[in-house]
Amino acid sequence: MDEQQARPGGGPPTWWRNGPPMWWRHGPPSWNRGEDGAERAPRFPWRSTLLITVFVMAGSNFASRGQHGREDIDPVARVLLLVATGLLLWRKRYPVAVAFGTSAAAMVYLGAGYPYGPIFLAVAVACFNAIVMGHRKAAWTAVGALWIGHVLVAHWLYPWLPPSGDPAAPWGQEGVIAAWVAAVVAVSELARTRREQWAKERAERAQAARRRADEERLRIARELHDVLAHSISVINVQAGVGLALLDTDPEQARSALTAIKAKSKEALGEVRQVLDTLRTPGDAPRTPAPGLDRLPELVEQAASAGLTVEVEGEPPRLSPGTDLAAFRIVQEALTNVVRHSGSRHARVRLDRDDGTTLRLRIDDDGPASGADAGGSGNGLAGMRERAAALGGTIEAGPRDDGGFRVLAVLPLKTAAEVKEDR
Repeated sequence: MDEQQARPGGGPPTWWRNGPPMWWRHGPPSWNRGEDGAERAPRFPWRSTLLITVFVMAGSNFASRGQHGREDIDPVARVLLLVATGLLLWRKRYPVAVAFGTSAAAMVYLGAGYPYGPIFLAVAVACFNAIVMGHRKAAWTAVGALWIGHVLVAHWLYPWLPPSGDPAAPWGQEGVIAAWVAAVVAVSELARTRREQWAKERAERAQAARRRADEERLRIARELHDVLAHSISVINVQAGVGLALLDTDPEQARSALTAIKAKSKEALGEVRQVLDTLRTPGDAPRTPAPGLDRLPELVEQAASAGLTVEVEGEPPRLSPGTDLAAFRIVQEALTNVVRHSGSRHARVRLDRDDGTTLRLRIDDDGPASGADAGGSGNGLAGMRERAAALGGTIEAGPRDDGGFRVLAVLPLKTAAEVKEDR
């Protein structure tokens, strides 16, 4: 009521609007395992056991005042009460033994004619704990045995048990006890089911976190591979040119060294950008990710490495993810031509199919200059991973005329962007 008065316009309380509390959605801290699903070593529940013991001891003294036909609380009764509650200290480590132990102590307590009281709380806690930890049959057996033992004592064995002259208990009392047992079992089963749901949700969260980490690791590996492979290939070619012309044409050698300096600086900048995402995940990059608008730079860099590139078609407007993937695929394909093909000529063609997909085709005239025609396994695997992450495909292989072709089909928009448009 105070919360509604404090908020203008009233309305439902905060817990109703925001959903169930955090402990109900993810489980109490004492029930949580590690996010990797590892079982934690059980600890002794000192505080709860102490509170239950104090409550049972004090409550039994209070309950005995209204039960004049029962035996008084004497030292033996107190020992039985302490045994029943003290066993709860081991309920996390030995749930089955504690469930049967508390039931046996309660049965001896009732059979000795002591007054009814909160000793049943110890049995309820022990059986609740056993059911939640998965020992359902043992808990049912323990509480069922206690109920059957009470029926025998209250209706058949009472003439031979204290207190003397105690009449048989009314059968209606057994219905109350049966309802109490059913309530304990029902609440315990509900808690067990909820705990299994929490465990399943924690496992799913841990699996999703591992999957995201693996995807991010692969993404960074692809970025580093594409940046370094392309840059080092250009640097290698320019270094060879510089060494060959160092004595005969110093000016051309100077140009090669200048190109090496510029390319290495660019590569360091891109590597630094990739590493920044590791240091500050989630922050916006300091420089925009490359896209097909930088295709002329790739052509110029390939020309400095001795490769002539013809570009056909205009790049359409792409989503950032598709734009980066298309750029990296062209970059890797041209790098492979420089490194693995004897051809000094390549063609890049961009086509837009049906307004929904982009077709990238990179051809060279071959022949291959080594066993790794078309590129190394990491390069082709990286291209396929990029395309598959967007829902696209990659086809790479030799052509009939001796050259090599890389054909990429990429969606213009990612699945997430299509959903947003809808």
